[in-house]
Amino acid sequence: MQGGKTPQRVALRARMVLGAAAGQSNHGVAKALAISRPTVLRWRQRYAEAGVAGLLKDAPRPGRRKRIRPEKAEAIVNATLHTTPRDATHWSVRSMAQAQRVSPATVHRIWQAANLQPHRTKTFKLSRDPHFVRKLRDVVGLYMNPPAKALVLSVDEKSQIQALDRTQPLLPLRPGLPARQTHDYTRHGTTTLFAALNVLEGHVIEACQPRHTHAEFLAFLDKIARQTSARRDIHLILDNYSTHTHPTVKAWMIEHPRVHFHFTPTGASWLNLVERFFAEITRKRIRRGTFRSVPALIAAIRAYVREHNKHPRPFIWTASGRDPSQDQAL
Repeated sequence: MQGGKTPQRVALRARMVLGAAAGQSNHGVAKALAISRPTVLRWRQRYAEAGVAGLLKDAPRPGRRKRIRPEKAEAIVNATLHTTPRDATHWSVRSMAQAQRVSPATVHRIWQAANLQPHRTKTFKLSRDPHFVRKLRDVVGLYMNPPAKALVLSVDEKSQIQALDRTQPLLPLRPGLPARQTHDYTRHGTTTLFAALNVLEGHVIEACQPRHTHAEFLAFLDKIARQTSARRDIHLILDNYSTHTHPTVKAWMIEHPRVHFHFTPTGASWLNLVERFFAEITRKRIRRGTFRSVPALIAAIRAYVREHNKHPRPFIWTASGRDPSQDQAL
């Protein structure tokens, strides 16, 4: 067993047998070769049963278990798609594994391959506006091909923004720990943020009001008119909130012929780009903020808008408007 091509594992097995033939105990052979006593016993038994041939190769192993049959995988997919458990609204990995008599790992693997996620759900809303396509193309047309020498402003209000103060001081960020705040809070009132987003430039005109009736909306329209060039037409994109169609608002439009209203379809306020601005100010400044009064909340909102307007960036609409089911990507 000293040949240059003899595998070392075979040479080791031979040394076990030779040591035992020389009268060494199993414990002594194991200690001399730095292996375990059960290993010595196993290979001595193999030599006794098959001679030298028993030392040359390993015993056959059972190998990898057979994959689940295609019919069984199809049954699991069909059960996931078309049935529900008796005691739940959707299948879990364990409940499906128990029902199909397979392992949870098998169910998980099949769900991954079929891109099935029974634990997840999403909400949707279909617009019933009979003029949906016409309004959608009108709004998307303003985004993608705005009128020359005119301003396109996306306008809406974010109502009932609460001035919330936590009942205990915040615990700051630490290595390995996120910032922490109490789950309970004290309410100090609300404000409504009116915002007009310049679609081409990203600049925002804002106003905070205690309510959001047609009177506050008219005051905001006056502010827009004052802060924009009187020589330029203004196209305002609005949702169908009743405040925006109040008779006094219609009368204001007659007095300001350079201002044109464009309404999103009913139930499709996601077409209004200013909603993206509202999402950002909520995520970055309002949601985790602590405000001990409404004036403090308003000051924080205005400070955010001022910083935003120093380096404004527009939200880019990328969908074409030809397929209504696809025209909600921002």
